[in-house]
Amino acid sequence: MAANWMRRSLMVAACASAALLAACGSSTTESAISPQRMIAFGDGMSDVGQKGTRYTVNDGSVNNWTLQVASGYGKTLSASSAGGKSYAAGNARIVAKPDAAGSNTTLTVKEQIDSFLASNTFTGDDLVMINGGISDVIANMAAVNAGTMTTEQMITASRQAGTDFAAQIRRLVNAGAKYVVVAGTYDLSKTPWATDIGRTTALNSASSAFNEGLLVGIVDLGANVLYVELASYVNRYTDSPSAYGFENATKAVCTSVDATDGIGIGAGKVNSALCTTSTLLASANQDKYAFADSVYLTPSAQRQFGTYAYDRLRSRW
Repeated sequence: MAANWMRRSLMVAACASAALLAACGSSTTESAISPQRMIAFGDGMSDVGQKGTRYTVNDGSVNNWTLQVASGYGKTLSASSAGGKSYAAGNARIVAKPDAAGSNTTLTVKEQIDSFLASNTFTGDDLVMINGGISDVIANMAAVNAGTMTTEQMITASRQAGTDFAAQIRRLVNAGAKYVVVAGTYDLSKTPWATDIGRTTALNSASSAFNEGLLVGIVDLGANVLYVELASYVNRYTDSPSAYGFENATKAVCTSVDATDGIGIGAGKVNSALCTTSTLLASANQDKYAFADSVYLTPSAQRQFGTYAYDRLRSRW
């Protein structure tokens, strides 16, 4: 069953990605975009400090992929809570509440877009970056562990969340966004968390289902939407870590234990939103690790994905 699901998911994702790429033309000096405003939505992967810290090692560097893309264009990006245009928030789900950590106050991705559109309109030189799916898969896995959802229901719910995500991306385009960069979830079966709880198969299927729902839903938006393969990129980190400068892609480098359920994987777990250079494994070089905590990526991993996304942007528009 799982093998059939994976084959189907991979075929759908490949076809959808190909369709999106078919709308792409080579960028030229004359046609290359020069964004004047950077806007972001999403979850902990894109959160640049909604509550003051980021879901990575908080070392003062450009340690988030959206910041890396912005820096490529000579721009900056700050959290909406600080007056900026990044609405992404840790643990945010696409449309469901509570969030992955059980809070009802975190804005969903839909609500983040609502908030932006309530007082802003898109212009022709805006660049929108959006990610989603990580928190929905985490929340669905928590429901399975609690016995309120079966594994098959988790997979179905994750696919629906991907479909809901696609609807929000379509909303952006319909509201006038010309350039939208989209990342789904990475394969959460590759995380230290998946290994710790022994649920790699279920998390692989749920992650694939989310991305399948997303890709099918945006397959006709290639003129305005660029899908960047976060799942594929993180797979490379874990499959061939040394090629990306990593020596460890199976263990978290942070030691910042959160007494609460800070990232949705249980209380008493490491939460990178609390991590600084003073809360790392003894003698560890953070640049040699792919994961900051059991779910989220280190600054080096974030920057490398951001550079990849920027390069894709430059070749696309």
